Amino acid sequence: MDSLKRTILVPTDFTPVAGYAADHAIKLARHLNSDVTFLHIIKKETDRAEADVKMERKASEFYKKYDVKPHTDIRVGSIFSTIGKAVSELPVDLVIMGTHGMRGLQKLTGSWALKVIVTSKVPFIVVQEPPKENKIEKIVFPVDFKRENKEKIGWAYYIARMFNSKVFIFQSNYSDKGFVQETSKNMVFTEKFFIAKGLDYEIVVAEGKKSFPDETIEYCKSIDADLMLIMTTKSMFFTDYIIGASEQYIIANTAHVPVMCINPRPSKVGSFSTTGG
Repeated sequence: MDSLKRTILVPTDFTPVAGYAADHAIKLARHLNSDVTFLHIIKKETDRAEADVKMERKASEFYKKYDVKPHTDIRVGSIFSTIGKAVSELPVDLVIMGTHGMRGLQKLTGSWALKVIVTSKVPFIVVQEPPKENKIEKIVFPVDFKRENKEKIGWAYYIARMFNSKVFIFQSNYSDKGFVQETSKNMVFTEKFFIAKGLDYEIVVAEGKKSFPDETIEYCKSIDADLMLIMTTKSMFFTDYIIGASEQYIIANTAHVPVMCINPRPSKVGSFSTTGG
């Protein structure tokens, strides 16, 4: 590969939905002043010749469409470890991955997709459709009782500042007193942060009649959201999500909203720290 500046990594299986991920990547890359890198993973070295042809065609199509030449990277390995390894070795800001609904990337189910996501030191954005337009106007930021809620706030700020977005803080509604107390603490922290940063935001409280994931997805659909931010848990067990839904239900949400998945660990985009510094 040629030398890279900061880059957005797009795992590709050469399907249309991988092309959607590339379309989302260029939208963000232009704001971040980043490169775009296509990554394809093959099972064995004898598959490389065919992959080279497909990758050259994909890169050429991307260049014709956007007048931007992407970097390309073909590696032998497993998607469950090789994407994370590429993130560690390259100056990657974000990974943008397409999902085939409940089948996931390269026939991944949602649970296996999360197994890929938790290997990454940088956030994943999972998409199902092409971007509607070249902006992100509405960001849904779910807040519940979990402590890790605070760790995704910097990313909400960064993207909102980059696109001049409005953040919709979607607050959980629990009957359990302990959950209510912890949710309230997270809300105070979140609102103070957004006020201090001068962000445009609105607080919406869930009805509490359905599961919080269900209500979050319904709300995203009702406002035609452009992005939802969630967090994985510190546990590597891929059946546990911070907002309590099975991972395939959130990643392959019926609203088809792009989902930014953030692992609870220090991350940076360029010189930006997710703690808000």
